[in-house]
Amino acid sequence: ETVFLDRPMPCSLCCGGLCLAGWLVGCLFLFLMCKYIRKWNLRKRQPLCQLKLDGPDTVPEDRCPAVLKESKHICTLSACELAARIRDGGCTSEEVVSEYITQIKAVNGTINAAVEERFQQALEEAKLADEKLRSGSPLPPFHGVPCSIKAAFGLTGLRIPHSGVVSRFMDGGTVQEDDQATTVSRLRAAGFIPLCQTNVSELCMWWESSNHVYGVTGNPYDPTRIVGGSSGGEGAIVTACGAPIGLGSDIGGSIRLPSFYNGLFGHKCSGGLIPATGQFPCTTTEDGFRILTSGPLVRHAEDLWPLLKILAGPDGHDLACREFNLTRAPSDVNLKTIRVHGMLGKDRKMGLPFPVPKVAPNLCSAYNKALYYLREAGLQVGEIEPFALMGKAFDIWSACMSESSSKTFHQQMEDGRGSLNLYKELVKALLGKSPHTIPAIGLGILEPLDKRIHGDEEIHNAKMLSLRDQLKGQIEDLLGDDGVLLVPSQPRVAPKHNHPLRPTHIWSFPYTAVFNALTLPVTQVPLGLDPEMGLPLGIQIVAKHGNDHLCIAVAQELERLFGGWVPPKMAGKGWHGVTNPWQPSRRK
Repeated sequence: ETVFLDRPMPCSLCCGGLCLAGWLVGCLFLFLMCKYIRKWNLRKRQPLCQLKLDGPDTVPEDRCPAVLKESKHICTLSACELAARIRDGGCTSEEVVSEYITQIKAVNGTINAAVEERFQQALEEAKLADEKLRSGSPLPPFHGVPCSIKAAFGLTGLRIPHSGVVSRFMDGGTVQEDDQATTVSRLRAAGFIPLCQTNVSELCMWWESSNHVYGVTGNPYDPTRIVGGSSGGEGAIVTACGAPIGLGSDIGGSIRLPSFYNGLFGHKCSGGLIPATGQFPCTTTEDGFRILTSGPLVRHAEDLWPLLKILAGPDGHDLACREFNLTRAPSDVNLKTIRVHGMLGKDRKMGLPFPVPKVAPNLCSAYNKALYYLREAGLQVGEIEPFALMGKAFDIWSACMSESSSKTFHQQMEDGRGSLNLYKELVKALLGKSPHTIPAIGLGILEPLDKRIHGDEEIHNAKMLSLRDQLKGQIEDLLGDDGVLLVPSQPRVAPKHNHPLRPTHIWSFPYTAVFNALTLPVTQVPLGLDPEMGLPLGIQIVAKHGNDHLCIAVAQELERLFGGWVPPKMAGKGWHGVTNPWQPSRRK
């Protein structure tokens, strides 16, 4: 209702202005301190638990993803094709698993994506899978196919998920079978064999995968750049051909950001489609379970729909998960009847509020090409101006996050260990002495400040949730059952390490986060590489709640038009990086 958009009283404006000014000054201070102090300290700091594999320090040329793709190596195939080959006797599960283990060992020294491994167990499971195939027993759809799992999910036999929280890591302990994440159990029941778990940001709440337990993950296209977060390790290992598919989670872009920065397809499902049970951290409310989703990161779009069907459905624990009608598949969609609405806007930032940055020219060009190619392919393509309520995107998402858990971010950092003075931790972090990362400390400090700006939290959240429902209704009325939105993934390609802390980058996340708040399905699609930087370009496809198949159908068409995943070189001529400069084992 219009009451929620009334102009605030002058005193509220003054207080809000002062708080905002204080916040901006604080951000500037953090940026300057990080720029001149943190880099020096991080180069000295050793992670607590860096995975040591008997692989080379740099990627051998014959294991470079670009070379592997040219030779149609099994490490570049889709999970669907691998499953078919294993079933038809073209290769054994043991051969496939062995090749992927070799690939992880070849690339991980450069990118530090895999942080926990179960190679021996995987090989044993692959041998059992081959025996089962020979016996003629019924087989699951992805029998004997390897995969990787985000380190936030419980995986039987490996460490209890700690998501980079040092105190939780130090407690030790392994995941028991009954505590394994629902999505992991469903993948294994479908025949997948997990090889490893991959790196995340601290408490899965930052868009650089870095923590003081495992260190920093580097981008396979250029290790001096970030992989995104919090499922960044998944994005890096899948695009480096260390796994055919990865399992991630998304509460503000944590599947789509890594997919974008690593040139992959990633799907954030409709809220309530896939259970989030067995993750850490996890939500505690029904609304929270709607915005926290799990889903796949893949190199080939044909893997998205079968994986979605495997992962979907209630498990009796996720408060929001329910049955969906998944009988309509992407292959059933007549693309000529699909209406495509581009929503970049004249402001070149999707109608998002200040200080969200505008989309860079190279990504605007990719966006325009996507619209042009789809129009040429026969789809009904047009452009719309962004909805006015997109200007409230950050406030809407923040209110949803506030309602998603009984614990504040600060309390989750404390991990039940008493009071944690965040300002003291900030000083310690700048001196390289804190167990917490600067982004996590900054989020903990800013969280209560955001609440002070808006006054009564309960009233403000109620207003924002009402606006969320209005915005969702407007978008879904536009899309109906035959429409999709094409929107930018981010305003820039993968930035350098630590650059997300800059004022010019820190406000980029609403491009993805707003669709978590709206619980709409979104597929991230790669659109080739930037010709100058050699970094992935991409776009997001949004559909009405429950119409995940439409997002994926258009993603498959864009894969056909643009060529899909472009493998990183990782060595040789044209390679943009040498090693990950933030990796302690590579520092001089």
